[in-house]
Amino acid sequence: MITFKNLINNHPFVRLKEIYDVAISSDQRSIEAMALSTLDQINLEVNSRYVNAKFIDGDKIIFFSNYESVKAKDINSNNLVSCLFYWDSIKVQIRIKGIITMCDPYFSDDYFKNRDQKKNALAISSNQSKKIESYEDVIKKYNYILNKDRNFLESRPIYWGGYMIEPKYIEFWNGHDSRLNKREVMTLDNNIWLSHCLEP
Repeated sequence: MITFKNLINNHPFVRLKEIYDVAISSDQRSIEAMALSTLDQINLEVNSRYVNAKFIDGDKIIFFSNYESVKAKDINSNNLVSCLFYWDSIKVQIRIKGIITMCDPYFSDDYFKNRDQKKNALAISSNQSKKIESYEDVIKKYNYILNKDRNFLESRPIYWGGYMIEPKYIEFWNGHDSRLNKREVMTLDNNIWLSHCLEP
């Protein structure tokens, strides 16, 4: 699930929330799954993966991740990202391009403290994307951290926290069996959202 708050009048996220509610009522599974694409500026490689969008707050999408991961290194070298929701229950795709930055550490602290401790144990124990001898070692590290005391499990490690994406481009795509797909685009121009349609 995604938590929406502080939505801004005439912002595309108001429309996104309306579509989200329809998808929820249509029993959309994994509705928070968001494909995120980043650019490795050094090797000129594009990397894509799914992350869980947790909040849409005002004009930003927020998710959480390891700050030492591949995606973090990509973001540090290039703060332009693309992300995508696809909700097959209603045949809607939402494409977003924008600028990504780290969340305020106090915001990340508060979120981490109130999160499920099993999830926190994984965040603490994982050196995300680093090589390891075996999957069994992953399990051992996780269980070792999980057995730590509550205060430890509620203390956010400095290598984990939130990211927020401020969109500059949003496309709402409605799929049809006829392939006469409806595509509506909103772009930010001098702090004003402009809209137009695209051919299928």
